[in-house]
Amino acid sequence: MFFVFLKAVFYNRIFISLREALFIKKNKDRWLRNQHMPSDNPDEMAADFTQLVDDLAYAKTFYPSGKVTTYINSQASKIYLNIYKNRKEESNRLVTFWKYDLPLTIRKHHRVVFFSFVFFLIFFTIGYFVSLKDEGIPRSIFGDDYVDHTKENIANGNPFGIYEHGNPVLSWLSLMIHNIRVSFLMFVSGIFCGIPSLYMEASNAVMLGSFDQFFTERGLGVDFWLVVFVHGTLEITALIIAAAAGLVLGKSFLFPGTIRRIDAFKQGAKDGVKIMVGLIPVFGLAAFFEGFITRLYNDISALTTLIFALSVVFVVWYFIIYPIRLSKKLSLQLQEEEV
Repeated sequence: MFFVFLKAVFYNRIFISLREALFIKKNKDRWLRNQHMPSDNPDEMAADFTQLVDDLAYAKTFYPSGKVTTYINSQASKIYLNIYKNRKEESNRLVTFWKYDLPLTIRKHHRVVFFSFVFFLIFFTIGYFVSLKDEGIPRSIFGDDYVDHTKENIANGNPFGIYEHGNPVLSWLSLMIHNIRVSFLMFVSGIFCGIPSLYMEASNAVMLGSFDQFFTERGLGVDFWLVVFVHGTLEITALIIAAAAGLVLGKSFLFPGTIRRIDAFKQGAKDGVKIMVGLIPVFGLAAFFEGFITRLYNDISALTTLIFALSVVFVVWYFIIYPIRLSKKLSLQLQEEEV
């Protein structure tokens, strides 16, 4: 009897798999059209949404844990969001981007962003401990002039005096342009399997780790974080996410999933560009802090500490907590629409 039961279960699974394959084959073209060529017409979007809700109800009934159910739910959520967006006036498109588009795109690729963060953390640690073993590492990274000048500043009681030099406006603009250029290079180079993106991220992480060790060794570890991360919180976060955008691009080409490689690549590029556009003001604000605020750490330490704390709160809220909450909220709204 036991073997009869196993046989029945086996054939039942085959039947379900065949029925699921037939269901996918029957609707795949329409789903792909909705995904890659969504309509801008509100009536057509409403019709597409209604069909997807029907498909989702069917999939949840017969394939509750299947990948097709997750896929349809994702497509229905996107169309629901588009319908909601079209209720807004044209003048609110920028608000919609920051309030919905960018956070949902970040949420969609949270795993890749988390991987990028862990990768950065690993190489930051490597940079720190390698510099601890070899004092020549900071010189090889930053150059003799920079290290000697910083040592002189430390001896004079002004360890971060390097940030006080130069015109604030020119520093702001040059730093912003440089960081945006580097970040877009990290993104675009992701097409080569994401390897150049990871290499550039690792280089920056090792540099920062070595920098941290250089000051920690001289009893300035806490000062380093409170001063450098006045601008570094936003800057490093944006670099990590830019590397993640490069990985999204490479991943979409290497692992297209169930759709055509070119379609997956187009979607990955679209998501990556959206992320990069969203990072531009983050880099701009980080450069502004570095050009105008970081240099004030000796005079207005309370202000620099406050900006550091607010930057941490912003990063955790906007790039982690808010995307998760927004995604859950839209899922609940979608379920209510189904009912």
